[in-house]
Amino acid sequence: MASFTLHGIPVSRGIAIGRAHLLASAALDVKHYLISEEQVEAEVQRLQNAIAAVHQELQAVWRELPPDAPAELGAFIDVHALILSDPMISEMPLDIIRSRHYNAEWALLTQIDELSAQFDEIEDTYLRERKNDIQQVGERVLKVLTGTASTLAGLASSPDSTAHMIVVAHDISPADMLQFRDRAFAGFITDLGGQNSHTAIVARSLDIPAAVGMYNASALIAQDDWVIIDGDAGVVIVDPPPVVLEQYRERQARMLRERKKLSRLKKTPAVTKDGTEITLLANIELPQDCAAALEAGATGIGLFRSEFLFMGRAGYANRLPTEDEQFESYKMAVTAMKGRPVTIRTLDIGADKPMDNAEETALNPALGLRAIRYCLAEPQMFMAQLRAILRASAFGPIKLLIPMLAHAFEIDQTLNMIEQAKAQLREANRKFDPQIQIGAMIEIPAAALALPLFAQRLDFLSIGTNDLIQYTLAVDRVDHEVAHLYNPLHPAVLFLLSTTIAAGAKAGIPVSVCGEMAGDTKLTRLLLGMGLREFSMHPAQLLSVKQEILNSDLTVLVPKTRKILRLMEANAINEAMEQLRSA
Repeated sequence: MASFTLHGIPVSRGIAIGRAHLLASAALDVKHYLISEEQVEAEVQRLQNAIAAVHQELQAVWRELPPDAPAELGAFIDVHALILSDPMISEMPLDIIRSRHYNAEWALLTQIDELSAQFDEIEDTYLRERKNDIQQVGERVLKVLTGTASTLAGLASSPDSTAHMIVVAHDISPADMLQFRDRAFAGFITDLGGQNSHTAIVARSLDIPAAVGMYNASALIAQDDWVIIDGDAGVVIVDPPPVVLEQYRERQARMLRERKKLSRLKKTPAVTKDGTEITLLANIELPQDCAAALEAGATGIGLFRSEFLFMGRAGYANRLPTEDEQFESYKMAVTAMKGRPVTIRTLDIGADKPMDNAEETALNPALGLRAIRYCLAEPQMFMAQLRAILRASAFGPIKLLIPMLAHAFEIDQTLNMIEQAKAQLREANRKFDPQIQIGAMIEIPAAALALPLFAQRLDFLSIGTNDLIQYTLAVDRVDHEVAHLYNPLHPAVLFLLSTTIAAGAKAGIPVSVCGEMAGDTKLTRLLLGMGLREFSMHPAQLLSVKQEILNSDLTVLVPKTRKILRLMEANAINEAMEQLRSA
């Protein structure tokens, strides 16, 4: 077979080399036939049993999530459970069996196809993306109906003991990802997906090379084909010539050696060549993630995404976490960090992090009732979280971070509620840190352009670059159709970043970056040149960023960065960035 190359979207760094293992779609093998009147109820029961079996599967997967599983997995599994409970999936196919006398598989696939077509007509790109979730849920039920649910159970060991498995699929659900954790799983390739799809997020969390959005890879790649994934470029090479295979094996070995060297930097202070100290913090989703943060040498937690405590509970517990449950989680994180500061962001629900997809009705969730807007609209829930965070502050240094603030009245209303929470705790004789620091996420252009409002009222700022770029460029960051427009080096984005950092320095307020830009080594020197002194990122990225810092000299970077900030043309900015990275 001749070698060929496929190009997709790079979502997780590294190189994977191995044999292809294809996950066939159950929908391809569905039989279509009509049943008699006497068989209708038996066929209805067969589909109901399959749906119940998938419910049990998801519950079992959710309960048995290993401690080191990415927090995103639990949230995504919850979403699938909610979809499975929706009458459009759990009841409408039964009506099709009764009215049209279709067999169970045909009836379910008919309903899934109809729903998918409806989602294709939706203009909102976020809601249109939910079609993939519906198809993945339908796929799980079809596999139960066709008896092919245990896709990997009988996987034979590779004929080449040095080869690892590279999964190739049209799409992979979050629950199915768990099947690969304990196997020789080197990477994965999917036809669907974008930079911020579920599979991409999980790949980065597991630190596995991956390429998504390959369109027809699952049709072109054959079982047991030799495959190379270049996760940095989003390139897949199928049946590579021996010379290419050897080149990539050398690159892979070099990367492993470099990663091993990085581990030696764990205890090395993050100080630039000119003697400037830089603070490196970690982003976490659950208290258990503190272990990885400490292992990477983080000096604290720059972002505890508290929404994952809520999203992980909605599907099966069917209720929000109580104040005491939240308190225990926050306390666990604070004590685990052993005196290092922990920044807890209040509930950031909405847009790409819905608490319950079944209740999502906003035409444009990213511009709707999300984050602080949602919290202020649900004061009882918000007060419970504030009290829980304040109580945890008695056990170690906590900083309270408020997302998506844009208006003065939102800041004032939030500060008033924090004072109310403090008063309630005093009345209940509960201990807390009365001097707890309160900060704001700068992720809306209006906030970046009205910084005096924040500097006068708050103790620190944290720039959420993911949303800041999305809102500045009007680009949905989870929509692969416009992914090429999502550009952190757009001159408008650079202007907002640099002015926010400069305004914080002028006002004497600490400013950190906790979005994806903080962990991107290609941008480390640019952010340093802008004046950034606090970076917060996924623990897996921390040592690579530290290495960039150790090799940087601010006396060289600052003047070069000022020149970049004056540029407007993309080509000129990219060329100047290459020079900056080699400085």
